[in-house]
This record gives sequence, C-alpha cells and structure tokens, in this order.
Amino acid sequence: MPWSQPWTVLRLILLLMSSEFVRTGLLVSYLPLVAPGLHLSAGAVGLIFGVHYLADALAKGPVGVLTERYGLGRVLLLGSGLGLGLLLLLHRSPGLPLLALVSTVWGLCYAALWPGVMAASQHFARPGMTSRALSVTSVSVVPAIVLGLLGVGQLMQRQPGAAFPLLLGGQLVALTVAASLLTLRLPRANLSAQAVPGGAPQDRPGHVPFRERWGRVGVLLPAALAQSAAPGLLATVFYPLLERLNLHLSQLFVPVLLGVLVGAASLWAFGRLADRFHPRAALMPGLLLLALTFLLAGFPGLEGRVTLVTLMLGLAYGAFIAGWNGLVGRTLPPEYRAAAWGTVMAVESLGNAVGPVLGGVMWAAYGQAGVFWSGAGILLLVEGYYLWPGRAVMRRARPPADVRQDEGPA
Repeated sequence: MPWSQPWTVLRLILLLMSSEFVRTGLLVSYLPLVAPGLHLSAGAVGLIFGVHYLADALAKGPVGVLTERYGLGRVLLLGSGLGLGLLLLLHRSPGLPLLALVSTVWGLCYAALWPGVMAASQHFARPGMTSRALSVTSVSVVPAIVLGLLGVGQLMQRQPGAAFPLLLGGQLVALTVAASLLTLRLPRANLSAQAVPGGAPQDRPGHVPFRERWGRVGVLLPAALAQSAAPGLLATVFYPLLERLNLHLSQLFVPVLLGVLVGAASLWAFGRLADRFHPRAALMPGLLLLALTFLLAGFPGLEGRVTLVTLMLGLAYGAFIAGWNGLVGRTLPPEYRAAAWGTVMAVESLGNAVGPVLGGVMWAAYGQAGVFWSGAGILLLVEGYYLWPGRAVMRRARPPADVRQDEGPA
C-alpha cells in the first residue's frame, strides 16, 4: 500500500465512501421521491440540496484551518452526527426552515471531510508514492457515489421501504468510523527544524515565505476551475444526448466497464510516472488526450464510436488524475495542507457548478458539437496555462525541501 499507516488512511477512505453514499443517496435519489409525503415541494427539496452543497463548497478552506487547530477527528465526528440527525429529522416532518438549517450546518462540517482525507493521505504517503496515494484516495469513493445515485434510486422504485434503513445503516457506519478517528490530528510541518543554525531565512532549506507558499496555491486555482467545468458540461445533457443518439443506458455498461478498467490501470501507471519524474509528465498528456476525446465525441456518428471514446476517456482520466493530484500534493504548503486542499477543492466545486450551466446553454444553441467542442477548447486552454504562464510561476516557486524529499526524484 502507498501509505505508512494504512489502517488510519483506510478508515478515512471508508468514512468518505459511506458518507458520500449516504449524501448522494439521500439528497439526490431519496429525498425528491419522498418529498410529497413529507409535505415538501420540489422547490423545498432544491433548497435543502442547494444550501448543503453551497455550504460545503464555500467552507472547505476555512474549515480546513479549524481542523488543523482543533483536530480533524472531532470535526469529522460532528459532521457524521449531523448527517444522522438530518436523516432522523426527515420523518418527523419538522418543516422546511429546520431541515434547511440542519442541512446547511451538515454541509459546513462536511466541508472538512474531503480536504481532511486528502491531507491525511498525503501526510501518510510513503516516500516517492505521493501521486499514487492521492490518486487512489480520490477515485476510491466513485463506486459509493454511483451506488448512492443509481442503487438507491432503483431501490426506491422497487422496494421503497428498504431505502431508508439502508441509508441509516450507511450513516451509522460513518458515525462509528468517525468515532474511531476522534483523536486524529495531522501535525503541521515543522519547518524551523530544517533551519541552518544562525542562518538567515533565505539560507534555510525549508523556509519559503508565506506569500510565496500561498502564491503557488493561487497558481492552481484557474486550472482547477476550468478543468472541473469541462466534464461538468455533460451533467445536464447526458440523458438528452443518449436520447438523440438512440442509445439505452444498458448499452453503455460494457464500454464504460472497459473504460473503468483502462482508467484504473493507467491511474497506477501514470501515478508511478508522476512520482518518479514530475506530475506534469502525467498531467500534460492526460489533458491533451482528454481534449482530443472531447473533440472526437463532438463529430456526428458518436453512437458508433462509444467504445473508442470510453477507452480514450479511461486512459486520459487515469493520466490526468494521477498528474493533477501529484501536482497539488507537490505544490501545497505542508504546514497548511488541509486548508490548502480545501481552497483548491472549493474552486473545483465552483467549476462543477459552472459546467452544467454552460453545457445546457451550448446544447440549446449548438447541440452535441457545441457541448463537446466547448469542453475540448477549455481543456486546451488549461493545457496552455500549464505550459505558460502557470509553469513559469511554479518553476520560480519550487516546493520546499520536505515536499521534494517526500516525492522522490523529480
């Protein structure tokens, strides 16, 4: 395993998986279907959903600071408890104001989860395996999200009475795992320990000015916004696209499965490449292949190229995820990892919000070609940004010595 303390990281991943399963299943699949029985309108469901995800997105950076000050485990336990509270409140029909309030506070505490897990995965990564450790962590939650989205939805259609106990059980698992991590605290990097006795700040190998450290984080933000907006273009047009191509969801099972297998293999291979040389060695070809895939998907006759497109997507995303996580892990200031991860993820959330809106506009105006070619253009712009000026700025602000040592040869 790529971690020096795998039991701690695996528990955090299990907490993340169970929490995302419950959140997706509850807010996306379960709540909209039971809303009429709870005297909630579609607008009320949208409000409960929206305030939670908005609070989660906006609070990631500030909550990251709190976890570094008060301990990650305490905030994770509070978030799991609030999720359980919202589940139990639902069937008491307490009214929209209270449900919206609890959903908002749950989102504020939930904001600690993703940055905290990623910061812990990086902190406990074995030397020379940071890209692989972060990549495995970030993709491990995908099956849980899909199960919450599709599995709970199917269960609500066939055996609706079983959905709530399943969600309740999932949240109890999350609460139990969070309780086992109550004392978890990620120590800040002690940069002063690396100082040369009597040396000036510029002579200390581990010393990098605060502005320069956070300046590197700022360099990542435009790319984080754009590259998360590109796949989000498909969020609101996926099913209309299938209908226009005359494809059924079941026809995608084999191509998607092949793409996932290719993606998993390429994730580890490109993660090894990113750790051995530099994250850009995986990130740049991944972005370029993603852009080419979007470009190919925009041409007529996509229904005959579904398998090719999914295989290309799997290969491209494996390279991209390995490179991106490695680059973020290499760039973030080690003494503020949770807060910095939260800042980057908050901007990614904004990209996820912008993408569906832009995708809907392009679909209405230009159809399939407009959506996919817009995505290709965005990805090519990100590629150019990493070549210049982003690369120039990051070259001037090399990672401190402790990060370079963690990540092996560059």
